[in-house]
Amino acid sequence: MLLAFTSCQKAKPTATSPRANIDACSLITNDEVQKIEESAVKDAKSSEGSDDSFRIGQCFYTTEVFNKSVSVAITQRNSASEKGRDPKEFWKETFGRYEGQLAKRDGDEEKKKSLEEQEEDRGGTPPKKIAGVGDDAWWSANRMGGALYVLKDNVFIRISVGGPDKEESRIDKSKALAAKALSRL
Repeated sequence: MLLAFTSCQKAKPTATSPRANIDACSLITNDEVQKIEESAVKDAKSSEGSDDSFRIGQCFYTTEVFNKSVSVAITQRNSASEKGRDPKEFWKETFGRYEGQLAKRDGDEEKKKSLEEQEEDRGGTPPKKIAGVGDDAWWSANRMGGALYVLKDNVFIRISVGGPDKEESRIDKSKALAAKALSRL
């Protein structure tokens, strides 16, 4: 009887076990977006999709000043698929190469310049390592602004804020929203 009782208890998720699917719109409130973007949220739309590897949930917060809208996405293992991958593995493949480049850049301005030129030749700017949020975080800039990618345990989130702000301000706003989202994981 004791064996039957203990086997029916629900296991708590750990850093390596799959979690229940997380709704991206549950990670940040409309009020939090309004406070950071200084524009009221008119609507928050949730969407999700999956492939063999991952389940990706997204929430788009449409603000009254449209260019201050916010997008939040969460990437998790697709637990419904036998081929579901650990997002940490994908993270290492995606951002791990930049860790090595950071080590090469430190202290050697000539190497730093050469590596930045190589990345620009490939058509992009290398992401920036961001301290103080999650287990690991990177800012990836693009023509439209950029996005903050944050790893926490076995999921990662992507936060993109709109508006005419300079990059540092966007990073700060994204970090503030990421802190709210991470507290709800």
